[in-house]
Amino acid sequence: MTTVQRPTAAFVGASWAALFIGACAFLIGLWNAQMALNEKGYYLTLLLYGLFASVSLQKSVRDRSEGIAVTGMYFMLCWVSLCAVIVLLAVGLWNASLQPSEKGFYAMSFLLSLFAVVAVQKNVRDLGGKAAQVQADYT
Repeated sequence: MTTVQRPTAAFVGASWAALFIGACAFLIGLWNAQMALNEKGYYLTLLLYGLFASVSLQKSVRDRSEGIAVTGMYFMLCWVSLCAVIVLLAVGLWNASLQPSEKGFYAMSFLLSLFAVVAVQKNVRDLGGKAAQVQADYT
């Protein structure tokens, strides 16, 4: 059995803060943007899809490393989804009539959110797994 070291409170807090800052910055940028509502919906959908794809891929990688079965089809779908959402964001920003600084803002806040959600999911799993293991030891 693999022993998982419990993440520190500072790392857990920093992970949640990065996710909150990245996602809120992206959403505030969308709220204030001078673009059509359908464009705002496109970028919002990419953020939500990207967060889901990142968490799903991280969980699949972790499951495989711990010997938990993950089908090849699902694992490939996770990778395709994550790559697709990044390509879709890049294409959308490339073709958007935004200033280069705005495009950079959206790209960086999006990538910060993807990175942070992976760290948050890892922490949730580590803390949940540790609690479940401790509970099993007492029963």
